[in-house]
Order: sequence, then C-alpha cells, then structure tokens
Amino acid sequence: MDVAFVLYPDMTALDLIGPYEVLAHQPEVTAHFVAASLDPVRTDAGLTIVPTTTFDALDRADVIVVPGAGGWAAVLEEGVVAAWLRKVHPTATWTTSVCTGSTLLAQAGILDGRPATTHWALRDELAARGAVVSTDRVVIDGNLVTGAGVSAGIDMALTLVGRIWGDERAEFTQLVIEYDPRPPYDAGSPETAPAEFVAFARGVVRGS
Repeated sequence: MDVAFVLYPDMTALDLIGPYEVLAHQPEVTAHFVAASLDPVRTDAGLTIVPTTTFDALDRADVIVVPGAGGWAAVLEEGVVAAWLRKVHPTATWTTSVCTGSTLLAQAGILDGRPATTHWALRDELAARGAVVSTDRVVIDGNLVTGAGVSAGIDMALTLVGRIWGDERAEFTQLVIEYDPRPPYDAGSPETAPAEFVAFARGVVRGS
C-alpha cells in the first residue's frame, strides 16, 4: 500500500509526523514523502524533511496525507499542491488531511458540498471554499478523512487504520505508541481555553 505524505515549505511538522508514526509502521505500507522537488523541505518550526519523490514523478497513491501549515494562505495562492491533488485524488483509495490541510483539499475541489473538519480558527475559511464544516475532531465522508487541528492527525490516522485493517489493529497501534492523552491543562479547545488566549490564537493561525 503506497501512502503519500505531502511536503511543502513551512508546513506544520506534527500534522505530518503524527499520521506518519501511526501509518508508516503498518507492515503493508510503503511511505513516500512527495514534494515539488527533491530539495529538503523546512517545516514552520525548522525541522527539515527530505522528499523521496516529486509531484511530477508520483501520479498515484493508495492513501494521501495532506498536512496543514501556519502559512496556509500562501500555499493556496501558489496552487502547486492543489494541482497535484486534482491529479491523484480520483484514483486514491483514501484522501486525508490534518488541520489547515483541508483548505488544500477544498482548493482542489475535493470537498465541494462534503462534510469536513479543520483547525477551529479556520472553520469559516473552509466553509467559504465549499465544504460543509464540522466541529468533530475526525470526519469521514466516503473516501475522505479529515482531522481537526495539529494533534488530531493522530486520531485521524488511527481512525484510518481501523477502517483499513480493523479495530484490533488500530487498538494495538494506539497501545504501541502509548497514545493515552492526559494533558496537564484544559485549554485545548476554544470552549475551554481563556477567552484572551482564543482571540490571540485565532489571529496567529489566521496569519493576522
């Protein structure tokens, strides 16, 4: 099973690495890091990832994983990722996104009239691009699986493992990575965080 993990400059590392850790260890999976070129890609916090193939060279994948980015608007304007998604999505078994990666799916026309989720601060942006926005952490609609902000990529990938290989495989994977969240603070959503944090975080995520 070929799984394409999409890379582009200033993407958010955990959006990619969370799903990668869950999916790439499945024995059936061959992982590909796909980007515009084979040049190393620097994430928004400085982690550098080396692509294994390019958008021109990879014209199909069983599973596509699209991470988000703080600079999501610039990626939309460039249009390179969306153009590749238009090409490969029709033959993919599953197309997935994490966080603002859903805006790239929407730009490619993949989410028109379909339910999807994204980072809480970008729900209106996703709706404006044709998706039916959900506040759920993971949304499945046919062959589309979208995850909410950043850390939700792990939930998205575990959900996908369950759909592909069954609940027992997903539960075993969850155990192996010791995914048993017990956060030290209760500020992980706009409903529980202090209002001033929500306002500031919204501006940061939206780039304003």
